[in-house]
Amino acid sequence: MKYIIMTQKTIDQVAKDLEAAVVRNHFGVLHIHDLKATMNKKGVDFPNECRIFEVCNPQKAKAVLTNDMSLNMVLPCRISVWEENGEVKIGTLEPTKLLSVLNDDEALKRVAKEVETTIKTIIEEAK
Repeated sequence: MKYIIMTQKTIDQVAKDLEAAVVRNHFGVLHIHDLKATMNKKGVDFPNECRIFEVCNPQKAKAVLTNDMSLNMVLPCRISVWEENGEVKIGTLEPTKLLSVLNDDEALKRVAKEVETTIKTIIEEAK
């Protein structure tokens, strides 16, 4: 269910390249969570860099929500960039696998596959 790749780039470079790849692939960045900064602001010493990108394609989201409004709980899609054991990683949860435990509608499976293909393309372009 987890799709994770490693990169030789820095967190900052991956984040910049990821934002550009999202736009090139007709998605939008809704928000970027800087987990380390947020945790530190709350008084929690959190050493790892981690940026969580919330991304969305409104047409795909509408197709999903029109079919099953309860799937709003798994939207928007997330792509994470983090540092772990000296390595920079990029990852996401695969929409096809996530959906398979929540709904078995064929139309939704097609949308999930399209979204997953695009998200993986975005990650590869940012790598």
